[in-house]
Amino acid sequence: MFVPEALIAEDIGAYLAAHADKSLLRVITCGSVDDGKSTLIGRLLYDSKQIFDDQLSALEADSKRVGTQGAGIDFALLVDGLAAEREQGITIDVAYRFFATERAKFIIADCPGHEQYTRNMVTGASTADAAIVLVDARKGVLTQTRRHSYLAKLLGIRHVMLAVNKMDLIGFDQAVFDTIVGEYRAFAEEIGLEAVAAVPISGLGGDNITTASANTPWYGGPTLLGWLEDVEVVAEAEQARSFRLPVQWVNRPNLDFRGFAGTISGGSVAPGDAVRVLPGGRTSTVARVVTADGDLARAVAGQAVTLTLTDEIDCSRGNVIAAAADPPQVADQFETTLVWMAEEALLPGRSYLMKIGTQTVAATVAAPKYQINVNTMEQMAAKTLELNAIGVAAVTTAAPIVFEAYADSRELGGFILIDRVTNATVAAGMVNFALRRSQNIHLQAMSIGREAMAQLKNQQPKVLWLTGLSGAGKSTIADLVAKQLHRMNRHVFLLDGDNVRHGLNKDLGFTDADRIENIRRVGEVAKLMTDAGLIVITAFISPFRAERAMVRSMMAPGEFVEIHVDTSLAAAEARDVKGLYAKARAGTLKNFTGIDSPYEAPEAPEIRIDTSLMSAEDAAMMIVDRVIG
Repeated sequence: MFVPEALIAEDIGAYLAAHADKSLLRVITCGSVDDGKSTLIGRLLYDSKQIFDDQLSALEADSKRVGTQGAGIDFALLVDGLAAEREQGITIDVAYRFFATERAKFIIADCPGHEQYTRNMVTGASTADAAIVLVDARKGVLTQTRRHSYLAKLLGIRHVMLAVNKMDLIGFDQAVFDTIVGEYRAFAEEIGLEAVAAVPISGLGGDNITTASANTPWYGGPTLLGWLEDVEVVAEAEQARSFRLPVQWVNRPNLDFRGFAGTISGGSVAPGDAVRVLPGGRTSTVARVVTADGDLARAVAGQAVTLTLTDEIDCSRGNVIAAAADPPQVADQFETTLVWMAEEALLPGRSYLMKIGTQTVAATVAAPKYQINVNTMEQMAAKTLELNAIGVAAVTTAAPIVFEAYADSRELGGFILIDRVTNATVAAGMVNFALRRSQNIHLQAMSIGREAMAQLKNQQPKVLWLTGLSGAGKSTIADLVAKQLHRMNRHVFLLDGDNVRHGLNKDLGFTDADRIENIRRVGEVAKLMTDAGLIVITAFISPFRAERAMVRSMMAPGEFVEIHVDTSLAAAEARDVKGLYAKARAGTLKNFTGIDSPYEAPEAPEIRIDTSLMSAEDAAMMIVDRVIG
């Protein structure tokens, strides 16, 4: 039966112990749709006797019910677990399977081939050591084959096997195989993939998967499984690097113990080692290396540990503890390579959350330097990145972060971008290098700080951010608030949307990207004004929640007050004192909020004003009473 012999001996412990010291290889299968990735993995598990009796019975039953391969076993059903996958005969999500042989153990990921699920392929490839790139012998190298191969290279996969599948459907023709291999290797050389092997296979028939096939006497290379067993795992290289520990959390069970927990991403550490805590730069010495099983004399890359230090220094989640003599870099501006994974295109200037290692920080993306054509490797001009696009762009973070180039460290060089409103992952990225200007510009310490400025003015700095549709009454209410605060001897400044566009932002239009940059600049100005101790009033449509959240994040806690001047579109349009709605309806004014550009109303503003229920004067008094008291 299809049960590992060690289990027949009823000694599961011995079975696990027999595999404990074997190297673990993480493998991804990728390529275009219907190239046979799921079938290949199912066949690999079947031929290497990794399927249990109950699994085999269920597989045979499922094959008869929904299988697509006649009366035989449909091996794809072993990994296509979602109902939608079985119904459509495609892979949607990434499926992971573990199996072991006498020589090695593996985690193999079955990734979707459809272009719309490229983001899922990136997820699977981000931790892989090797890639099996499948090509249908009847179709040859396709655009998705090139895209997945290029992504594998970007994500640091060093070993690639080109598996030319469905050779049985072309009569195991060597000439076809050689042509496909030649074309692929030329592409691989162009993108910098060096270690590329090739094997002719049939996932359905099992040819050259675990045993050599009599159908390909002209092929003298290894079987697919044989190649996998020979791939060298890079764990040893990771352990040879300088020590790095991204701190996941501070372990403080009592007043007598304070440790810093995380998984070592590179190098090794032992008590007595000198370390540096970044980004601050303070140094100390390791006192203990603590685990659940007791203290260790030395820990290496891949182990989860808690370190205690000989000194009481500031260290928290997101910091990195590193070898004192060879620390990683710290910067806030980078050149990066981005894989865009969202249906909504990149909006240059928008604030996203960047998660890199255990660090999470606000970040903005500049307009791309270029986009990469995966067929020709041409660098094409681009103003944005659409779904599945790959491009190079500068990223600026709100605070300095600890990083290494992705080529040197996946953990400290790879990142994701997260939409601040929806929390959806919109991009995966790789840090190429820090921009030189980020290391030449430093904050200048001031003798007179914001606290002294506020104390001199005898007030608490605030940003009163009025948002709403055009014609809602924002400017009128803001002006009345400014007058009332001035009468109260408060130091106030009003930033009005129209006025700012006559000066500071006169170079900006009304596209989504320009609106984002408009608000970013206003936010920076407002922040400088609060540093001067002022109460700042702003009157801007500011249609997007993400940008309002970005400005809020610039301010000290409690300083940003979002005020929604809530007016129905019909009421705002009826006022139309500037005639803007009429122009927008006539098509002569493009990108007008409420007509052909969206307005995202605040979900939880500090103050909401319904101008259909109160006058502008009453609204202004309510704001002053609520904010100033």
